[in-house]
Amino acid sequence: MRILFLTSAHNSLSQRLWVELGALGHEIRVCVVATDEAMIAAVSRKSPELIIAPMLKIAIPEEVWSRHLCLIVHPGINGDRGPSSLDWAIANHEKIWGVTILEAADEFDAGPIWASHEFALEADPRAKSSLYRGPVTEAALRGVIEAVARIESGEFRSGSWRAEKLSDVLPQGSPTLRGCLRPPMRQADRAIDWMHDSTALIVRKVRAADSAPGVLGTLLGKSCFLYGAHEEERLNGSAGQVLARRDGAICIGTIDGAVWISHLKAKAQGVISLAQPGIGDAEPYPVAGIKLSATQVLGPLLRGVPEAPLPIDAPADHRTIREIVYTDDDEVGYLSFDFYNGAMSTSQCYRLRDAFLHARSRPTRVIVLLGGADFWSNGIDLNAIEACADPAAESWRNINAIDDLIFEILNTMSHLVIAGLRGNAGAGGAMLPLAADYVYARPGVVLNPHYRGMGGLYGSEYWTYTLPRRVGQRRALELTLSCRPIGTRAAREMGFLDDAFGEDTAAFEAELRERARRLARDPEFRVILRKKHERRLDDEFIKPLANYRAKELDRMQVNFFGPDPAYHEVRRRFVFKGNPPPQGTRAPIRTAVEAINKSLEAVS
Repeated sequence: MRILFLTSAHNSLSQRLWVELGALGHEIRVCVVATDEAMIAAVSRKSPELIIAPMLKIAIPEEVWSRHLCLIVHPGINGDRGPSSLDWAIANHEKIWGVTILEAADEFDAGPIWASHEFALEADPRAKSSLYRGPVTEAALRGVIEAVARIESGEFRSGSWRAEKLSDVLPQGSPTLRGCLRPPMRQADRAIDWMHDSTALIVRKVRAADSAPGVLGTLLGKSCFLYGAHEEERLNGSAGQVLARRDGAICIGTIDGAVWISHLKAKAQGVISLAQPGIGDAEPYPVAGIKLSATQVLGPLLRGVPEAPLPIDAPADHRTIREIVYTDDDEVGYLSFDFYNGAMSTSQCYRLRDAFLHARSRPTRVIVLLGGADFWSNGIDLNAIEACADPAAESWRNINAIDDLIFEILNTMSHLVIAGLRGNAGAGGAMLPLAADYVYARPGVVLNPHYRGMGGLYGSEYWTYTLPRRVGQRRALELTLSCRPIGTRAAREMGFLDDAFGEDTAAFEAELRERARRLARDPEFRVILRKKHERRLDDEFIKPLANYRAKELDRMQVNFFGPDPAYHEVRRRFVFKGNPPPQGTRAPIRTAVEAINKSLEAVS
């Protein structure tokens, strides 16, 4: 069937639907739209047999839904209506939630119901964005496939099956319709009262607004939107007081403990000092509208706030914020890294590299790399880069930092390395796991192993070495040039992945641990390790790793510092959600020839 996606963004849900429906033989076209006119034009061009709206912030115009069957993916249980469905579900302590596939009609969210699937909500709520990428996506996938199957079977055309129109049954009620019309959640509904709200309530409020729109509040006199809440069980102090900082996050006292906030977005135009080690010169740059680490937004306002470091191998015996965690068990070391939205800044890359070196120094045989539950990695941190006085120079530092991390993984001869992908991966973050000896993923993970959409960015991360050796040169070019997402089934068939398994994240992790233990105990372990070493030496003789990196960085130098501003323009549109402010008085892009030459010499 010819299916057209009308969506406000080609996000994790629409990409998953694109992958799975495409695997079933459907022809999918995706149109990112923001106006009625754009939708009407897209439908006219594509002539679809079915329209699906995976995530649409505006209503489909009557000119479209009256002529075409349009299915809306609504993240709510039967009868739920309104734009803040997940927000209210988290805020109201709902135990069961779901996804409903609705037909577009004259009344918003009240058309015929084609499918509905429910899931349990945990007592300790996940952030809205995490919920969306996890159980919401799985329920939406089941519902969409069910609805499409009904259309394909002819039930819809023959009239033997009729969707129940929500607007018809609402007046008299229905035992299956447990939802209701909910108003948009406003900042007044989300507001934190530091003098009265418990830690658990504050965490729930922030998570119900993550990753958009955030919770508006005032910290140290600065109006900010708050994101990334984590409960803290050991630190405590006056409610509303900033008590400590760690890895970019800040800890704030509550009436019964404390809470960590990892990210902030300044509400009004403001400036920050960039005089931080490894960041750049102390040049002010407006950061309103950019979501950044809390310490970067508050900057000098945090003078006197102490650091509260936590070793990566500290016991997990209390609730707190931990981006990087290392444990080892039964000759296997486990290194997990969970960075907000999968973005890896320069400092995070170097902290992860140091953590990997620690894991490599341990008396184990196998190292398992686990990214976050939602994202394995999405590569360099475009928000942090945009907030710097010289984005080109910071882009250069960031790409070299992730290259330094991958270099250490590729040159690990003391251990076998497994990459276990629990969540999605994109750009350099999709190339990162290829440095490991074995790459496994949870079914349902979506991979975007390409860079070109970011203004023609070439990419580094040693992809010109690691990708072709897994999928071949022709397929490597196809993946990086086509800019299309791939699912785990296709990735396994082409060799990008070694395997995909597990019904859910817990099952994937359990099987991954068992495979790692078996590998560590394998009687042929030394033989496997020796063959790995010999292959690396053979590859190095043919073409040194330094040459791959130097050639990739030659292309990246042009992207960052060349005359074509495409990368910088597309990055700004991405960071500011398509609506970047005027350039203002940013410092001009420097040529940084000396810094580039030094970096290239270091890898030559």
